Amino acid sequence: MLNKLRTGAIAAGVAMMATGAMAATECVPSKWGEGDTLGSANLISPENTLKAAALIKQGKSHPLGIVIDSKTPAFAPRTLNLQVVQPGQAGGNELNQFGYPAIYNDDILQTWVGIGSQIDGLGHLGEAGMYYNCLTNTEISQITGLTKLGVHDIPPLVGRGIVLDMTGDKDMLSAGEHFGEAEIKAAEEAAGITIGEGDIVMFHTGWTENMLESDPKAWVSGEPGLNVTGSRYLASKNVMAVGADTWGVEPVPPAEGDGAFYGHVVLLQENGIYILETMDTGPLVRDNVTEFMFVLGQARIRGTVQMIINPVALY
Repeated sequence: MLNKLRTGAIAAGVAMMATGAMAATECVPSKWGEGDTLGSANLISPENTLKAAALIKQGKSHPLGIVIDSKTPAFAPRTLNLQVVQPGQAGGNELNQFGYPAIYNDDILQTWVGIGSQIDGLGHLGEAGMYYNCLTNTEISQITGLTKLGVHDIPPLVGRGIVLDMTGDKDMLSAGEHFGEAEIKAAEEAAGITIGEGDIVMFHTGWTENMLESDPKAWVSGEPGLNVTGSRYLASKNVMAVGADTWGVEPVPPAEGDGAFYGHVVLLQENGIYILETMDTGPLVRDNVTEFMFVLGQARIRGTVQMIINPVALY
């Protein structure tokens, strides 16, 4: 039933694209040059880093990643399996070769890296045969990893983080509820801030805090989120990354007239803007934090499309 619900939402978006609601356009090279593979990471600079550091007023830090395990729901067929082993210690053996009676644990992880809190790299989603900067599958994709646009090449993302509370007077938005340019501008005004170039913008919907533990199947079957007009507005502001406290950032089912996850195409493929999913934004909202220093240094496994992450908000 879970897969049917999610597949139905995606199929609805595909049907709209097939009927011309999302006509493919000719690929336009990146504003950072035809050979660029970093996209909005080009906005990282010493000047912007120092400006972000000036936002640290209280000396506090908050992890934006959630704890995950084998039971964490994820976009099918993604799974995670962890095993802890004690090599050479079967039956209680001790490892005297260390010069003392040593014991130790190691771990073996078999997982999709697009699970839980994650970054979507620029090679994740495209349209009409093209990924970011008009690169094709044959130019970037091998079974052993991406040869271009791999997450390992992304420099540390450091900049001004913004969190906008989209819940209004509710605990959370409902699945399929969406917001765009008008709602984002209203949230900016309410927070007394303006989205600027190089910002990392995150939206708080209350979805993960209220649904992940209480109803994990419902959590991953639908979600509120950013519609395509909202994605285009953020792209016009030249932001570095867009995230939310939801597993896919965009609404499921999609907004009327939008293809399923078409905002991913707008952000990743058209504009080189990174996507941050399942961010733990609630504590920041409750602490009345609207802007902070954002720092992310992801694991650098060569060729990955996505990566499990735990960015830090410093304020």
